[in-house]
Amino acid sequence: MELAYYSDLAVRLVNTEEPARGNDTLTTLDTVRELFGANQSAARRATDADVTRLRAVRARLRAVFEAASEGDEFRAVDLLNALLMEFPVSPQISGHDHRGDDGRPQWHLHIAETPANAGAGYAASACMGLAVHLTDHGVDRLGICEASPCQNAYLDTSTNRSRRYCSDRCATRANVAAYRARKRLESGRTATAAQDTAERTVR
Repeated sequence: MELAYYSDLAVRLVNTEEPARGNDTLTTLDTVRELFGANQSAARRATDADVTRLRAVRARLRAVFEAASEGDEFRAVDLLNALLMEFPVSPQISGHDHRGDDGRPQWHLHIAETPANAGAGYAASACMGLAVHLTDHGVDRLGICEASPCQNAYLDTSTNRSRRYCSDRCATRANVAAYRARKRLESGRTATAAQDTAERTVR
């Protein structure tokens, strides 16, 4: 498992809240455990206190994505560095479950499970993953969905750095909205032109 994999944890956490809609799904221990995905050993260590811990981290991670989305890369980096200082990681070389054709282990980095609580462990993994993604691909690869009122975070993995939406669904919705807005504008211009013509005819 590559360290960059952990960047998805940051996206997953940030997107438990939809600020513009007033929705927040990070409210119970069960939803905290769902965040861990396949890491069931960490999920089992989660407690009710991790709801509050992770909501605080979520707000700070969203600020990183928002700064990046606004083109303020220095602020994005400063915010992420502050999180990395607060939630340090212990990388560990692992070869389990990954074998090459020759049967030898394919060594890769994991983040060791050493934090005081599950929430801190999740935060450390998410922040480290996001830092790896940022340094490998650039700050402009972190974004906030432009489809109103979504505001979900996403990682741009497109080849031409052109992603603007968190999903195909949001992209489609935004394109339909833009098309309808153009049609309304065209209809308005046509109506105005017809009215001007009618007024000139009357004169």
